[in-house]
Amino acid sequence: MANEITGEWMYDQLSELFPICRSITGNGVRQTFDILRRTLPELQIHEIPSGTLCFDWCIPPEWNIHDAYVIDPDGNKILEFQNNNLHILNYSIPYAGEVSLKVLKKHLYSIPDKPHAIPYVTSYYERRWGFCIADEELKQLKSGMYRVFIDSTLEPGHLTYGDLILPGDSEKEIFISTYTCHPSMANNETSGITVAAALGKYLADKKNRRFTYRFVFAPESIGAIAYLSRHLETLRQKVIAGFNVTCVGDDGTYTYLPSRSGNTLADQAALHVLKHIYPEFKKCTYLDRGSDECQYCSPGVDLPFVSIMRTRYGDYPEYHTSKDDLDIVSPQGLFGAFNAIRHAIECVEYNQIISSKVIGEPQFSKHDLRSSLGVGTNGLSQYYQDISDIMAHSDGKSDLIEISEKLNRPMWQLLDIVNMLKEKGLLSSRCVN
Repeated sequence: MANEITGEWMYDQLSELFPICRSITGNGVRQTFDILRRTLPELQIHEIPSGTLCFDWCIPPEWNIHDAYVIDPDGNKILEFQNNNLHILNYSIPYAGEVSLKVLKKHLYSIPDKPHAIPYVTSYYERRWGFCIADEELKQLKSGMYRVFIDSTLEPGHLTYGDLILPGDSEKEIFISTYTCHPSMANNETSGITVAAALGKYLADKKNRRFTYRFVFAPESIGAIAYLSRHLETLRQKVIAGFNVTCVGDDGTYTYLPSRSGNTLADQAALHVLKHIYPEFKKCTYLDRGSDECQYCSPGVDLPFVSIMRTRYGDYPEYHTSKDDLDIVSPQGLFGAFNAIRHAIECVEYNQIISSKVIGEPQFSKHDLRSSLGVGTNGLSQYYQDISDIMAHSDGKSDLIEISEKLNRPMWQLLDIVNMLKEKGLLSSRCVN
């Protein structure tokens, strides 16, 4: 099934999603879900009315943007929304009028130390109008009068989110979450939507799922909070591991962000995978948090959530600017992240506590697991060494992730051996929940 999902396929999906002007509400989010449902047809779409209280937050009015631009003193159209949707202050109120350069500059946002980049700036919870501009362009604006046009609406509407439940043999859940509010930026966050959808497709096609899988696609922060306000008790009872999927498209180093406690099953799985696929991975602390783990791991929620990323948000110079474009991400980067998170999920899915059913070391030759001739000076092959080591550590107390760590072997390379030993009656196992 993983072979059906390629980096090229994910890159094509990302490229289709990239141009859409998304925000925490609005038709851009709905358009995104229309595309996602081609991959995940069972994805359920929900809408929460503006004004709904969600813990300490309130769902804001719905924002939609149709067009925006400025006409300079020479009659040139600049800061065109149609050319780059980052030009508009996300959630800008509508405005039409003529202003001086001095007044206009009070409504322009740039990053002086990134003069060629258009910044991504939002104003969800305070009404203002504005544009974002590359600092080099800002410095070239001449004195005179500018005509401003912003065709947007802020009206009672809805916050839109999607979720997908894939039932398993157990009601215990693995929770995968990503966010749908960022407009045209590739690594943050079109990549997260893309990789989460690919994981959903992979798991939907998977037979004999042990755990139930919950996928949530929602705006960052307010969306996660709204979802928790509706499902908190269910999530606290059922979720055994969670993964926040963000910044998973570039070719940079892998990054691990732990849960608040740092010692959950999700933490163990993530660390185990990264140790074996990219030992030089960057290990963050919970003090480096900045995405929806802030909600899922918050006091009173305490879900076991981690993030496996490529280059973390804030750690690459293109972050939250127009330079975070399709050149930043790659098929290889997307597929690498997909595989890393898939391995971590499957470490949780297939983790088990294993017990030897024999006293002492088994007579391996009797079970066709070793030659009856004595071993020569070269020792055992890796395969037979793994068999011996697994049996030696199957004490009925250690789970397979722990044993794999002791053996310094990837868990996914030991699963076939464990299953074979169970078939031969040498091992028994029980689930880890």
